[in-house]
Amino acid sequence: MKLLSPTSWTEYELLDSGGFEKLERFGKYILIRPEPQAIWERTVSHDEWLKQAHAHFTREQKDNFRFGEEIKGGWKKYKAMPDSWDINYHYEKLRLKLRLALTNFGHVGMFPEQGQNWNFIYDTITSWNLSDARILNLFAYTGAASVVAKAAGADVTHVDASRPGLNWANQNMQANQLNDIRWVHEDALKFVKREAKRGKKYNGIIMDPPPYGRGPEGEKWTLEEKLSELLSLSSQLLEDKNSFLILSMYAVGFSPLVGLNVAKTYFKNIQPEFGEFFLPGKEGKDLPMGTFLRFASK
Repeated sequence: MKLLSPTSWTEYELLDSGGFEKLERFGKYILIRPEPQAIWERTVSHDEWLKQAHAHFTREQKDNFRFGEEIKGGWKKYKAMPDSWDINYHYEKLRLKLRLALTNFGHVGMFPEQGQNWNFIYDTITSWNLSDARILNLFAYTGAASVVAKAAGADVTHVDASRPGLNWANQNMQANQLNDIRWVHEDALKFVKREAKRGKKYNGIIMDPPPYGRGPEGEKWTLEEKLSELLSLSSQLLEDKNSFLILSMYAVGFSPLVGLNVAKTYFKNIQPEFGEFFLPGKEGKDLPMGTFLRFASK
């Protein structure tokens, strides 16, 4: 089991964490956002955080450990900053530009720990001698992984249940001067079921399923109930050679062994890399950012 943190960022930094919040720098701007796992004390006082911050997102709820579906709260700006801006990520020959924004649910449009997966995607696809590598990105959000796969030369299908998320991902594609990503507005599990019936095959499958969610037609998703079925169907879609799978999960209390055991049920003879992502913090207070499992076959 591994502990991995992103190593290629210059425009992102975790400045501090504690008190169920985190203090982060995204390019020129410093934000305070909720973080349910940061149960420890801050390295510096909250007043010092407020002096540094451009904006602060708060959630009005009694339970700091679990975020409910209904979000009350919002952003408060302390210094002048735009509602939307760009951030850059560089790795080897990859030059990635991502649009960030202050959303009404506290996200900004990307998860910095995923830099480790972006590097893996880029390295794996560029190592193949394929002219038509096909990549499926499920629960694909604003499309950073889709853009990376496209930049590496793959044919990419991007699936998400959020229409605004698809629009945002399209903006990220265009910002990187790319085109022809296939956008699918659908429940991820429903899409995978249909692809399996059609006998479709992909060289790479990327998934970052939420703990819970709803599809475009109200389809209910819960990680505990649906993950096994999703991976079972994905095993039917993945090519035997020149292939990879990435499973990321941000669910408080889930061990990395959960994803490992489910994957081993359906994917045979694999040698997966698995563990936890974290963001390195000050004074050794590293912030856990969910589990990962990934493997590749040549």
